[in-house]
Amino acid sequence: MSLVANKVVCITGASRGIGRACALEFVKHGASALILHYLGDVDTEAEVQSLKNEVEDQGVKTAVIAGDIGDPATAASIVSVGIQAFGRIDVLVSNAGICPFAEFLTMPHATWERTRQVNLDGSFYIVQAVANQMKTQNPQGGSIIGISSISALVGGELQCHYTPTKAGILSLMQSCAVALGKYGIRANAILPGTIATDINKEDLSDTTKRDYMVKRTALGRLGAPDDIAGPVVFLASDLAKYVTGASLLVDGGLFVNLQ
Repeated sequence: MSLVANKVVCITGASRGIGRACALEFVKHGASALILHYLGDVDTEAEVQSLKNEVEDQGVKTAVIAGDIGDPATAASIVSVGIQAFGRIDVLVSNAGICPFAEFLTMPHATWERTRQVNLDGSFYIVQAVANQMKTQNPQGGSIIGISSISALVGGELQCHYTPTKAGILSLMQSCAVALGKYGIRANAILPGTIATDINKEDLSDTTKRDYMVKRTALGRLGAPDDIAGPVVFLASDLAKYVTGASLLVDGGLFVNLQ
Protein backbone atom coordinates (compact mmCIF):
# COMPACT_ATOMS: atom_id res chain seq x y z
CA MET A 1 0.00 0.00 0.00
CA SER A 2 1.41 3.39 -1.04
CA LEU A 3 0.62 5.57 1.95
CA VAL A 4 2.42 8.66 0.62
CA ALA A 5 2.25 8.08 -3.12
CA ASN A 6 3.78 10.92 -5.16
CA LYS A 7 4.44 13.12 -2.13
CA VAL A 8 7.48 15.41 -1.88
CA VAL A 9 9.00 15.01 1.57
CA CYS A 10 11.48 17.32 3.31
CA ILE A 11 13.55 15.92 6.22
CA THR A 12 16.02 17.86 8.34
CA GLY A 13 18.94 16.00 9.88
CA ALA A 14 18.44 13.30 7.28
CA SER A 15 21.94 11.82 7.06
CA ARG A 16 21.70 9.41 10.00
CA GLY A 17 19.52 7.96 12.76
CA ILE A 18 15.82 8.79 12.77
CA GLY A 19 16.07 11.15 9.79
CA ARG A 20 17.68 8.51 7.58
CA ALA A 21 15.20 5.85 8.68
CA CYS A 22 12.33 8.19 7.85
CA ALA A 23 13.73 8.83 4.37
CA LEU A 24 13.90 5.11 3.63
CA GLU A 25 10.42 4.49 5.04
CA PHE A 26 8.93 7.25 2.88
CA VAL A 27 10.54 5.67 -0.17
CA LYS A 28 9.06 2.30 0.78
CA HIS A 29 5.59 3.85 0.94
CA GLY A 30 5.63 5.67 -2.38
CA ALA A 31 7.15 9.14 -1.92
CA SER A 32 8.20 10.58 -5.27
CA ALA A 33 10.96 12.94 -4.08
CA LEU A 34 12.99 13.71 -0.97
CA ILE A 35 14.55 17.00 0.13
CA LEU A 36 17.37 15.96 2.45
CA HIS A 37 18.99 18.44 4.82
CA TYR A 38 22.27 17.61 6.57
CA LEU A 39 24.85 19.47 8.62
CA GLY A 40 27.56 19.51 5.97
CA ASP A 41 30.65 18.28 7.80
CA VAL A 42 32.82 15.46 6.43
CA ASP A 43 30.88 12.70 8.19
CA THR A 44 27.39 13.86 7.29
CA GLU A 45 28.48 14.63 3.71
CA ALA A 46 29.48 10.99 3.21
CA GLU A 47 26.34 9.74 4.95
CA VAL A 48 23.91 11.84 2.92
CA GLN A 49 25.59 10.89 -0.35
CA SER A 50 25.19 7.23 0.61
CA LEU A 51 21.52 7.83 1.39
CA LYS A 52 21.04 9.77 -1.85
CA ASN A 53 22.50 6.89 -3.87
CA GLU A 54 20.36 4.32 -2.07
CA VAL A 55 17.18 6.32 -2.62
CA GLU A 56 17.86 7.19 -6.25
CA ASP A 57 18.63 3.54 -7.01
CA GLN A 58 14.97 2.96 -6.13
CA GLY A 59 13.80 5.60 -8.59
CA VAL A 60 13.11 8.39 -6.11
CA LYS A 61 14.48 11.85 -6.87
CA THR A 62 16.45 13.77 -4.26
CA ALA A 63 17.74 17.24 -3.51
CA VAL A 64 20.36 17.67 -0.78
CA ILE A 65 21.08 20.85 1.16
CA ALA A 66 23.81 21.39 3.75
CA GLY A 67 23.69 23.98 6.51
CA ASP A 68 23.33 24.88 10.17
CA ILE A 69 19.64 24.45 10.94
CA GLY A 70 20.02 27.02 13.73
CA ASP A 71 20.58 29.67 11.05
CA PRO A 72 17.32 30.90 9.48
CA ALA A 73 19.10 31.22 6.13
CA THR A 74 19.37 27.42 6.04
CA ALA A 75 15.61 27.02 6.26
CA ALA A 76 15.15 29.50 3.42
CA SER A 77 17.70 27.60 1.34
CA ILE A 78 16.02 24.25 1.98
CA VAL A 79 12.68 25.56 0.72
CA SER A 80 14.23 27.38 -2.23
CA VAL A 81 16.20 24.35 -3.42
CA GLY A 82 13.25 22.03 -2.84
CA ILE A 83 10.81 24.18 -4.78
CA GLN A 84 13.26 24.70 -7.62
CA ALA A 85 13.71 20.94 -7.89
CA PHE A 86 10.17 19.67 -7.30
CA GLY A 87 7.72 22.59 -7.29
CA ARG A 88 6.09 21.81 -3.96
CA ILE A 89 6.57 20.34 -0.48
CA ASP A 90 3.89 18.01 0.86
CA VAL A 91 5.51 16.80 4.08
CA LEU A 92 8.05 18.23 6.52
CA VAL A 93 9.82 16.13 9.13
CA SER A 94 11.61 18.58 11.44
CA ASN A 95 14.11 16.15 12.91
CA ALA A 96 17.54 17.81 13.28
CA GLY A 97 18.66 17.93 16.89
CA ILE A 98 21.52 17.59 19.34
CA CYS A 99 21.85 16.44 22.95
CA PRO A 100 25.26 17.18 24.50
CA PHE A 101 24.82 15.73 27.99
CA ALA A 102 25.94 18.19 30.67
CA GLU A 103 25.66 18.88 34.40
CA PHE A 104 23.21 21.71 35.09
CA LEU A 105 25.16 23.65 37.72
CA THR A 106 28.37 23.82 35.70
CA MET A 107 26.88 23.94 32.20
CA PRO A 108 28.47 26.62 30.03
CA HIS A 109 25.89 29.05 28.71
CA ALA A 110 27.17 28.28 25.22
CA THR A 111 25.91 24.69 25.61
CA TRP A 112 22.43 25.94 26.47
CA GLU A 113 22.46 28.44 23.61
CA ARG A 114 23.66 25.98 20.99
CA THR A 115 21.17 23.29 22.04
CA ARG A 116 18.33 25.81 21.89
CA GLN A 117 19.51 27.16 18.53
CA VAL A 118 19.61 23.76 16.86
CA ASN A 119 16.64 22.06 18.48
CA LEU A 120 14.08 24.79 19.01
CA ASP A 121 15.14 27.77 16.90
CA GLY A 122 15.93 25.45 14.01
CA SER A 123 12.53 23.80 14.27
CA PHE A 124 10.78 27.17 14.30
CA TYR A 125 12.69 28.43 11.25
CA ILE A 126 12.10 25.37 9.07
CA VAL A 127 8.46 24.96 10.10
CA GLN A 128 7.73 28.63 9.36
CA ALA A 129 9.52 28.51 5.99
CA VAL A 130 7.85 25.30 4.84
CA ALA A 131 4.43 26.36 6.15
CA ASN A 132 4.60 29.52 4.06
CA GLN A 133 5.22 27.35 1.01
CA MET A 134 2.44 24.93 1.94
CA LYS A 135 0.05 27.86 2.34
CA THR A 136 0.49 28.65 -1.36
CA GLN A 137 -0.49 25.05 -2.13
CA ASN A 138 -3.90 25.39 -0.43
CA PRO A 139 -6.24 23.48 -0.59
CA GLN A 140 -3.60 20.76 -0.97
CA GLY A 141 -1.95 21.96 2.25
CA GLY A 142 0.50 19.56 3.83
CA SER A 143 1.66 17.68 6.89
CA ILE A 144 4.29 18.90 9.37
CA ILE A 145 5.79 16.48 11.88
CA GLY A 146 8.04 17.74 14.67
CA ILE A 147 10.35 15.19 16.28
CA SER A 148 10.03 16.01 19.96
CA SER A 149 10.91 13.48 22.69
CA ILE A 150 9.65 11.70 25.76
CA SER A 151 11.91 14.31 27.36
CA ALA A 152 9.15 16.85 26.65
CA LEU A 153 7.19 15.12 29.42
CA VAL A 154 9.81 14.03 31.96
CA GLY A 155 13.14 15.25 33.29
CA GLY A 156 16.73 14.10 33.05
CA GLU A 157 19.64 15.03 35.29
CA LEU A 158 22.00 15.77 32.41
CA GLN A 159 19.31 17.21 30.12
CA CYS A 160 18.28 20.51 31.74
CA HIS A 161 19.13 22.25 28.46
CA TYR A 162 17.63 19.55 26.20
CA THR A 163 14.24 18.79 27.73
CA PRO A 164 12.98 22.40 27.45
CA THR A 165 13.74 22.42 23.73
CA LYS A 166 11.79 19.21 23.19
CA ALA A 167 8.87 20.52 25.22
CA GLY A 168 9.06 23.60 23.04
CA ILE A 169 8.78 21.51 19.87
CA LEU A 170 5.69 19.78 21.25
CA SER A 171 4.14 23.16 22.07
CA LEU A 172 5.15 24.53 18.67
CA MET A 173 3.29 21.73 16.90
CA GLN A 174 0.18 22.30 19.01
CA SER A 175 0.06 26.01 18.24
CA CYS A 176 0.95 25.51 14.57
CA ALA A 177 -1.97 23.09 14.27
CA VAL A 178 -4.24 25.93 15.34
CA ALA A 179 -2.51 28.58 13.23
CA LEU A 180 -2.25 26.53 10.05
CA GLY A 181 -5.40 24.42 9.96
CA LYS A 182 -7.21 26.99 7.84
CA TYR A 183 -4.64 26.38 5.10
CA GLY A 184 -5.14 22.61 5.15
CA ILE A 185 -1.85 22.11 6.98
CA ARG A 186 -1.67 19.55 9.77
CA ALA A 187 0.99 19.74 12.52
CA ASN A 188 1.77 16.88 14.89
CA ALA A 189 4.57 15.77 17.20
CA ILE A 190 6.31 12.43 17.61
CA LEU A 191 7.80 11.77 21.05
CA PRO A 192 10.45 9.05 20.80
CA GLY A 193 11.61 7.22 23.91
CA THR A 194 15.16 5.90 24.18
CA ILE A 195 16.24 5.25 20.60
CA ALA A 196 19.70 3.85 19.92
CA THR A 197 21.24 6.51 17.65
CA ASP A 198 24.44 8.53 17.43
CA ILE A 199 22.92 11.24 19.64
CA ASN A 200 23.07 8.97 22.72
CA LYS A 201 25.71 6.46 21.63
CA GLU A 202 28.23 7.59 24.25
CA ASP A 203 25.64 7.72 27.04
CA LEU A 204 24.41 4.19 26.27
CA SER A 205 27.95 2.80 26.08
CA ASP A 206 27.60 2.49 29.87
CA THR A 207 26.25 -1.08 29.98
CA THR A 208 24.69 -0.58 33.41
CA LYS A 209 22.70 2.40 32.18
CA ARG A 210 21.80 0.66 28.93
CA ASP A 211 20.50 -2.41 30.77
CA TYR A 212 18.51 -0.15 33.11
CA MET A 213 16.88 1.68 30.20
CA VAL A 214 16.03 -1.63 28.52
CA LYS A 215 14.38 -2.89 31.72
CA ARG A 216 12.39 0.35 32.02
CA THR A 217 10.57 -0.39 28.74
CA ALA A 218 7.50 -2.61 28.64
CA LEU A 219 8.72 -4.27 25.44
CA GLY A 220 12.15 -5.11 26.84
CA ARG A 221 14.31 -3.38 24.24
CA LEU A 222 15.58 0.01 23.18
CA GLY A 223 14.02 1.60 20.13
CA ALA A 224 15.60 1.62 16.68
CA PRO A 225 15.31 4.50 14.20
CA ASP A 226 12.85 2.57 12.04
CA ASP A 227 10.52 2.26 15.05
CA ILE A 228 9.99 6.02 14.72
CA ALA A 229 9.83 6.09 10.93
CA GLY A 230 6.58 4.11 10.70
CA PRO A 231 4.58 6.48 12.93
CA VAL A 232 6.07 9.46 11.05
CA VAL A 233 4.83 8.07 7.72
CA PHE A 234 1.43 7.43 9.28
CA LEU A 235 1.11 11.08 10.36
CA ALA A 236 2.19 12.20 6.90
CA SER A 237 -0.39 10.01 5.18
CA ASP A 238 -4.11 10.38 4.53
CA LEU A 239 -4.71 7.71 7.19
CA ALA A 240 -4.11 10.64 9.58
CA LYS A 241 -6.02 13.25 7.56
CA TYR A 242 -8.08 14.31 10.62
CA VAL A 243 -5.14 14.22 13.04
CA THR A 244 -3.61 17.58 13.93
CA GLY A 245 -2.22 19.05 17.13
CA ALA A 246 -1.61 15.53 18.40
CA SER A 247 1.40 14.03 20.14
CA LEU A 248 2.31 10.39 19.57
CA LEU A 249 4.52 8.78 22.21
CA VAL A 250 6.69 6.06 20.62
CA ASP A 251 8.69 4.67 23.52
CA GLY A 252 8.13 0.92 23.92
CA GLY A 253 6.13 1.57 27.06
CA LEU A 254 8.86 3.49 28.89
CA PHE A 255 6.63 6.35 30.09
CA VAL A 256 3.90 4.18 31.62
CA ASN A 257 6.26 1.73 33.32
CA LEU A 258 6.39 3.23 36.81
CA GLN A 259 7.37 0.02 38.59
